[in-house]
Amino acid sequence: MAGQEVQQETQALQNPDAVRVLIVDDHPLFRSGLRAALESADGVEVVAEAETAGAVPGAVTRHRPDVVVMDLSLPDASGIEATRRLMDSDTPVPVLMLTMSDDDGSLLAALQAGARGYLVKGAGRDEVLYAVRTVAAGGAVFGKVMADRITPLITGGRQRAAEALFPALTVRECEVLTLVARGYDNRRIARELYVAEKTVRNHVTHIFEKLQVATRAEAVALARDMGLGDER
Repeated sequence: MAGQEVQQETQALQNPDAVRVLIVDDHPLFRSGLRAALESADGVEVVAEAETAGAVPGAVTRHRPDVVVMDLSLPDASGIEATRRLMDSDTPVPVLMLTMSDDDGSLLAALQAGARGYLVKGAGRDEVLYAVRTVAAGGAVFGKVMADRITPLITGGRQRAAEALFPALTVRECEVLTLVARGYDNRRIARELYVAEKTVRNHVTHIFEKLQVATRAEAVALARDMGLGDER
């Protein structure tokens, strides 16, 4: 049932030192296959499964996993948002993203949300097991393809981050959105960018259309959810 933790009780651990895993994915067949792959190895135990972001806090509280294996696309909220909420909670748990998404925006958003690992679905059993154990132990793991892109993303700075997170926007629109996320009004944005206020209004209109939002508040919320808006 949507919004509920999958009703699949886990037997008591045979090995108290096993890595305890919570799987969060809305595809039952994938969860079943991943559970089988993880539990085929010594020292790994899947203690619970969940199919929605909303079920994650309760599952974490009840089952106390050492690592959460999280899909990016969930029916009620993104895995990015679920990860961010978990990191901000009183019981943060290391998160390994395991997803079909291999774009720069998703990778960067996962990093900003606090994920400790990022693998693309299709990774081999040994690679997933290594990642689960490493993330549970406090390390960080990224598939080779993703790892090669982390440094350019980070060193590109906030503007590169905005462009990666919102590829539909132009460079100038990304600049405007970043300032909108800081709470600046159009007049101040015009001063910051040395353009006419009318030009800023046009950019804001285009941003709303491309992001499919109706209000400034919605644009701000979306941008801040993706990590934009701070002045660090």
